[in-house]
Amino acid sequence: MNLLLNVLWVILGGFVTALQYLLAGLVLCLTVVGIPFGLQCFKLAGLSLWPFGYDIRDAPPGSGTPSVNLFANVVWVLVAGIWICISHLTIALGLAVTIIGIPFAIQHAKLAFLSLAPFGKEITEIR
Repeated sequence: MNLLLNVLWVILGGFVTALQYLLAGLVLCLTVVGIPFGLQCFKLAGLSLWPFGYDIRDAPPGSGTPSVNLFANVVWVLVAGIWICISHLTIALGLAVTIIGIPFAIQHAKLAFLSLAPFGKEITEIR
């Protein structure tokens, strides 16, 4: 079922969303300061390309400094995260109106959550 939903997701706009995150990540990685933010864009690109069957969890302890993650998330939110989150929530709201769109709305809500604070999060496969 996840395969079918992921294929439909890619056809109905997931590919374009993933390309946008990928392009933003490449542009951010052109500067040394932007590399951590570019890596988060790559994380979002991967999830936005194939979201069904994956979940977002807090990164395990020792994988980053919590204060650095907090600072980076604050910068992320102020620069772009809030707008990315709003766009995903708007799309999710539009999709949730139809019964067929509910699974896709849930995935956009998941992307909105990750786009609001990507530092200190990891994407794991649901088993």
